[in-house]
Amino acid sequence: MRRTRHLLLGLALAAGLLTAAPPATAGEPAVKPQAAEAYTWKNVRVDGGGFVPGIVFNRTEKNLAYARTDIGGAYRWQQSTKTWTPLLDHIGWDDWGHTGVVSLATDSVDPNRVYAAVGTYTNSWDPGNGAVLRSTDRGATWRKADLPFKLGGNMPGRGMGERLAIDPHRNSVLYLGAPSGKGLWRSTDSGATWSQVTAFPNPGNYAQDPSDTSGYASDNQGIVWVTFDETTGTSGTATKTIYVGVADKENAVYRSTDAGATWTRLPGQPTGLLAHKGVLDTANGHLYLAYSDTGGPYDGSKGAVWRYDTKAGTSGAWKDVTPAADAYYGFSGLSVDRQKPGTVMVSGYSSWWPDTQIFRTTDSGASWTRAWDFTSYPDRSNRYTMDVSSSPWLTWGAHPAPPEQTPKLGWMTEALEIDPFDSQRMMYGTGATIYGTENLGQWDSGGKITIKPMVQGLEETAVLDLASPPSGAPLISALGDIGGFRHTDLTKVPSMMFTSPNFTSTTSVDYAETKPDVVVRAGNLDSGPRVAFSTDNGANWFPGTEPSGVTGGGTVAAAADGSRFVWSPDGAGVHTASGFGTSWTASRGIPAGAVVESDRVDAKKFYGFKGGVFYVSTDGGATFTASKATGLPAEGNVRFKAVPGRGGDIWLAGGDPDGAYGLWHSTDSGATFTKVQGVDQADTIGFGKAAPGASYPALYSSAKVGGVRGIFRSTDAGASWVRINDDAHQWGWTGAAITGDPRVYGRVYVSTNGRGIVYGDTAGGDTGPGPGPGPTDPPPAEGPCAATYKITNQWQGGFQAEVTLKNTGAAAWSSWSAGWTFPGDQRITQMWNATHTQTGAAVTARNTTWNGRVQAGGSTTFGLTGSWSGTNAPPTTVTCTPTV
Repeated sequence: MRRTRHLLLGLALAAGLLTAAPPATAGEPAVKPQAAEAYTWKNVRVDGGGFVPGIVFNRTEKNLAYARTDIGGAYRWQQSTKTWTPLLDHIGWDDWGHTGVVSLATDSVDPNRVYAAVGTYTNSWDPGNGAVLRSTDRGATWRKADLPFKLGGNMPGRGMGERLAIDPHRNSVLYLGAPSGKGLWRSTDSGATWSQVTAFPNPGNYAQDPSDTSGYASDNQGIVWVTFDETTGTSGTATKTIYVGVADKENAVYRSTDAGATWTRLPGQPTGLLAHKGVLDTANGHLYLAYSDTGGPYDGSKGAVWRYDTKAGTSGAWKDVTPAADAYYGFSGLSVDRQKPGTVMVSGYSSWWPDTQIFRTTDSGASWTRAWDFTSYPDRSNRYTMDVSSSPWLTWGAHPAPPEQTPKLGWMTEALEIDPFDSQRMMYGTGATIYGTENLGQWDSGGKITIKPMVQGLEETAVLDLASPPSGAPLISALGDIGGFRHTDLTKVPSMMFTSPNFTSTTSVDYAETKPDVVVRAGNLDSGPRVAFSTDNGANWFPGTEPSGVTGGGTVAAAADGSRFVWSPDGAGVHTASGFGTSWTASRGIPAGAVVESDRVDAKKFYGFKGGVFYVSTDGGATFTASKATGLPAEGNVRFKAVPGRGGDIWLAGGDPDGAYGLWHSTDSGATFTKVQGVDQADTIGFGKAAPGASYPALYSSAKVGGVRGIFRSTDAGASWVRINDDAHQWGWTGAAITGDPRVYGRVYVSTNGRGIVYGDTAGGDTGPGPGPGPTDPPPAEGPCAATYKITNQWQGGFQAEVTLKNTGAAAWSSWSAGWTFPGDQRITQMWNATHTQTGAAVTARNTTWNGRVQAGGSTTFGLTGSWSGTNAPPTTVTCTPTV
């Protein structure tokens, strides 16, 4: 299983964000937006998907915990549902960098108070400075203190910490470790104002790669953690002894014994490594330090764990308690059991192969046990069992050879915390999820702990493209790091991401408008293929070939009838192929790197755009001709889409604040474009089901209209716009992709850069034309096969239905068939995931070649569209005949 590509994703997105951050636009727009319409907003469930570098428990209130992500905000644990609640969705477009959280602190004196140090990049990619957010209602609302420097929630070293800490005795005092040589900072008014601790002697000097000219890897990682010794203070007075970790291999730990007035290097400390964490066991007076030779979170080939006796003076205070003398990785995730002093856990965060490692001691580091050991290589003995049934995609669809296993115990495991009130519960973050256990005591008694995802509600994916076909799955997503999914139920976690091939990031996805079972995707992979095809609406995939020189996914488009494809990959220019990409031919007349799309009616017509020029092909992508249209944006990110069912109807969004920026419309295949008045800026465009009484699809855009940034909808072909989100639901940057749902009026899917896929529905739900879903579905059949028939959508003269067959027997099926008799004159027009015959009202459906096998307890689903007149009652019964 590969390591996450969150770093690379952040780099790629940052370049676009620089041009997308808009200043205020002068002048009065011709059309002002209407007032925001009431919408409900939810996440399309993936459960996780990104790096969780920090988990923080409150020390005085049970079950109060927080998690931070590198680009996707902060979350609070909800014990009653065992889910996470997002806390930073209010962050808007102009402050998109504040969705990166470099540190969290929860107040042990007043548990209602919580703080977040925010900022995504310390180099020029993030144009804004960092800030400290403070809340007195557990993150429901926030106030902001801007800082005079940047913070790096997605920078190297982000797994170290925590950099933000609250004095446990005088909670109006906070400390913050800054990067970039800015030193140590302090607030004495509960985070409202901050000043530098000028007495602190060392701002750090370690950079991952000092030669990096972008400023990303060359930034000084600075002050990386702050820990108070609570035994040296009393309520209401500042704690006297404070330990601070610095990114300096020779001078990693400093101490103050006078409440921060003066500081000295801790004498006798080990050198040559960075202290990722410093955690104090106050009962025994032991400060534990987890070291690595790099700042992480990806790298680290050497590490150590040391214990410092805070009561021993300088003589003999240090002891090397490294749990693995031959460690080829660094240590980071570090936690003390507050209920059982002397019990400590630490992770080998950078042990990529064959797996991460977690260590545990119950005697203050004198001896350790580990999560897994080799028995006879390559066989392993585990102290745990993994149950990922709630997030089955965590297996990555992999079948590794021993000693690797799937699902992995984890990777990038820099956050590990034992619940201070419950010695049985431990959580740890990985590059894709939060894992946890509630029977940790089994580790010491010879049993096995059960590790499960504890991540529901925490959605951290960067969304790169979205598609909502007119039939089949309602949503197909292209995601960073974990590829993407076919979402058949927005409220449930998909069983697996796209595989065969499994891209590190999917950059583009499209379907054939009149044959939506045909889907294509392009993406990034260390070595090809970087394009893949599906003929069953994205349920299963097969790789295509690729032309020489391809280095990345780029954009890809499917012809309206699925007969051919046009691909604009990174590194190789625009190419076209008939069939499923077995042979690609270079397109003529269009520059490399152009964004490509297809006409949604004419199967031979494709479009491209780059550098202010629109291109049109009428021969299937073999040749393109530059349009004479002028005034289109020459700089910045540009996205365009052709309208389903309307040949030559195109909408183009994008641009740059210093040049052309907005929304344009063409009805003549791009020969001419008209700028839409009243839209100051626009970054995405998508289409959904038309409003009641309207014939033109609803338009959706992440845009600025009338001086207001938001998610907007138009039901009159762009003549007027209504904002459908509100200030509490902004999600930072939403400029990658948007699409409406062609089956549900008002439903819109919004991309975010770290908060996953957000979808909104009108408060009243689908009010589109048609009599609705129809009568009650038939009851499931009894026996070894239970069958249900469900009408999922209905309109005048047409409908869509879904049939689910569940194996209720004890043996797996090798094949199956289903049958029913329509009570009216319904006729099937299309079926996917099954083949069918219809004689009169009688229908028989049979499995395809790939979905005949259904395990005991498993299920399979196929869908259909059809026509009707009179009534559209469902069949009374559906029979199911499996073959074992």
